[in-house]
Amino acid sequence: MSLITSPRYLVDFHPKHTPHFFTDVLIIGSGLAGLRAAAEIDPRLSVLIVTKSEVSLSCSAQAQGGIAGVLDPEDRYEEHVEDTIKAGGSLCDEDVVRSVVEVAPEHIEQMIKWGTSFDREEEKIALGREGGHGRHRIAHAGGDETGKEMVRALGQHVSRLRNVEVWDDTYVIDLLTLDDRCRGAVVWSGWHGKSMLWAKHVILATGGAGQLYRETTNPDIATSDGTAIAYRAGVELRDMEFFQFHPTVLYIAGGSRSLISEATRGEGAHLVDRDGCRFMADYDERGELAPRDIVSQAIVAQMEKTRHPNVYLDMTHLDAKLVRRRFPGIAAMCAKFDLDITRDRIPVRPGAHYLMGGVTVDSQGRTSLDGLSAAGEVTSTGLHGANRLASNSLLEALVYGARAGQVATKEAFRIENDFSVPPIENEAIERSAPTLNLDDISNSLKSLMWRSVGVNRDAAGLIEAETDISRWSSYVLASQFDDPSGWVLQNMLTTSSLIIHAALQREESRGAHCRSDHPTKDNDNWNRHQSVRREE
Repeated sequence: MSLITSPRYLVDFHPKHTPHFFTDVLIIGSGLAGLRAAAEIDPRLSVLIVTKSEVSLSCSAQAQGGIAGVLDPEDRYEEHVEDTIKAGGSLCDEDVVRSVVEVAPEHIEQMIKWGTSFDREEEKIALGREGGHGRHRIAHAGGDETGKEMVRALGQHVSRLRNVEVWDDTYVIDLLTLDDRCRGAVVWSGWHGKSMLWAKHVILATGGAGQLYRETTNPDIATSDGTAIAYRAGVELRDMEFFQFHPTVLYIAGGSRSLISEATRGEGAHLVDRDGCRFMADYDERGELAPRDIVSQAIVAQMEKTRHPNVYLDMTHLDAKLVRRRFPGIAAMCAKFDLDITRDRIPVRPGAHYLMGGVTVDSQGRTSLDGLSAAGEVTSTGLHGANRLASNSLLEALVYGARAGQVATKEAFRIENDFSVPPIENEAIERSAPTLNLDDISNSLKSLMWRSVGVNRDAAGLIEAETDISRWSSYVLASQFDDPSGWVLQNMLTTSSLIIHAALQREESRGAHCRSDHPTKDNDNWNRHQSVRREE
């Protein structure tokens, strides 16, 4: 059970032969966390946001359900805290949970001031309910397009800030470090080629890792880049075995694996099997409103019991006008496959959705590496524990994005205005990259991760996955590539190895980590976090 050998840097570079750019604060990623960080930074400081695609394309923008917060006068912070900890278990940090929950209303109000249009009922924000929540406390926008609306509003606000510049289509290859401090990053773009970006402080906000799996709700850009580049830089990572699988992903042959929001079940949708049997009560007294780990595991068990590749989400008993108004995006998506969600059952099955683990950060978003903060899904904050409560992710992105921006401001002002180039370089390797079919390796990796490191795991499958990934890595990680397709695969192999290593070590079942060969929780040995970092 050893980790694969990873090079410190993926490409060669030399400060005398590479273009240089300077900024006070460098933000890697343009999802909700990265944008919120930019909005928080003192306007006297220059800020550069680099994103591998464009601002509108992120995991944040695809979030459907909404953002959780105590907005109902009858609701209480303590109840939101309790629901979060009940879902995530004892691996939640109660102080962190409380600190995030108690500032949720002010962050939601700030988003409204910046132009977010949440759905309303009689002038009040309309509140939905999702699995694991004891009350209606989910603010949503556009019915089921909350993330898209929040990213739109915050993106427009940031675009008006004169101190902020955005580089689209720019791939961050590695963090630059010297004397145990992050100094910037080496990046690649179609117009600059390879460049070295120097910053007084760096914020990592690269999002998720769903593309490690064949079945996922995540966009194509969610390839685990942040965890991999942090690992190569020696940053501590934590809880990598805890990957959340969303219970309801549209499952149609040839169609994209699109998310079917948990809010559908909050509005009263049923889960039924191929025979029309409503089965969730057999697995949990909360039925369809149980936390995601329980619902996903129940669906997989029911699929095996009925020998059918999926189950069905049924909204046909609900008011058709309500369904169409509340879920316009889902209705339009299903209509492409001749499914009317008011009359037809929707075929669904679980898919990789959210990595609870990631870069270890403190309560302010500081990582173990001086000069580097992090926010959003790339982190492990202590909020989610072993299983994230629905609609807490957008909230975490706002809160920790703001905190990371505050830290970056303090750090950037503390450092003298010295824009010199540190002597950091990496030599080219003599052996050039072999001719590889990278798509074939990527597809094989995704299938392997889904088969062996999915909703249910066991030692035999995890060892098989570890062996195969170690073999692929022996020649893929030993190569230096010239474009993002190679670097993405190297990052995917690195993060997959970290997930498998942690999953093999944790010989119990807890939250989203379900070991069929160790089906019970073992508090005596495993009521703790697992941390890992790359050693030279």
